[in-house]
Amino acid sequence: MKVLSVNRALAVDVHVNGRKLRSAIGKRAVPGPVAVRGLGLEGDEQADLSLHGGTSKAVYAYPHEHFAFWQTVRAQARVSLWDEPLAPGTMGENLTIQGLSEDRLWIGDRLLIGGNDGAPGCVLAVSEPRFPCSKFTAIIGFKHAAKMMVQSGYCGAYLGVLVPGFVQAGDAIELQPGPREVNLRELFKSRARA
Repeated sequence: MKVLSVNRALAVDVHVNGRKLRSAIGKRAVPGPVAVRGLGLEGDEQADLSLHGGTSKAVYAYPHEHFAFWQTVRAQARVSLWDEPLAPGTMGENLTIQGLSEDRLWIGDRLLIGGNDGAPGCVLAVSEPRFPCSKFTAIIGFKHAAKMMVQSGYCGAYLGVLVPGFVQAGDAIELQPGPREVNLRELFKSRARA
């Protein structure tokens, strides 16, 4: 289990369904250690704090294993080529991770990340699933993207910051189980049906 990419963005104006909105969904990979603070990554913003950000949604992690699914459905929707890979950050995630899908994560699990090269690592806690918004649909490029996220359960995880520190691509992730009462994917599916 590891961090493949650390991604961030500043909020900019985007056009979604003919409306001008502020968004920082267009995350891009950044090199080197990045500071993780109580409200997220240094140099990253969230434009709509009613949906993203805050202490319980400070960092968004998304499994790289789901990228092939999104590459396929985007090609089927004819918004990209079949062999056009998705760049890290495309899902709006701060951390593109490997080896930790939603079915392996439970609310309250802790992710101990980094601590390499002399920079102190950080401890993040799984807080809730991410629900797709209109900006997600616009970035993915077809109108059924949100519905596809709900059907697949490929939602990723919001994380709160328990111990600030630094994170960088290549950092190992150690999973420290929490109470194991509420599974992330099951919670997502349950809330999506409501």
